[in-house]
Amino acid sequence: MEALVPLIVAVTGLPALGLAAWYARAADAHGRGLALRWALIALAILCGAVALYFASGSRLAVSAVVVAMVVAVNALAVSMIVHLRRGGRSR
Repeated sequence: MEALVPLIVAVTGLPALGLAAWYARAADAHGRGLALRWALIALAILCGAVALYFASGSRLAVSAVVVAMVVAVNALAVSMIVHLRRGGRSR
């Protein structure tokens, strides 16, 4: 039963991985950059799920993992929004 929550968290990261594969098909650098950001979001979620599994005995460790995962995913989401607003333009 302790593996149920990490499993659910890991499954919720799979759509981000699917979106990364979808955007990776693009021929331009903008699409590849978007695919990279989606893949990093999926990686952060999957790593968070593994960390939740190993931290299941300690409330402090679970809280630290959740905070770290929220910060990582939100930072990558902000990075994706900035990337989308920039469009195809260079820096």
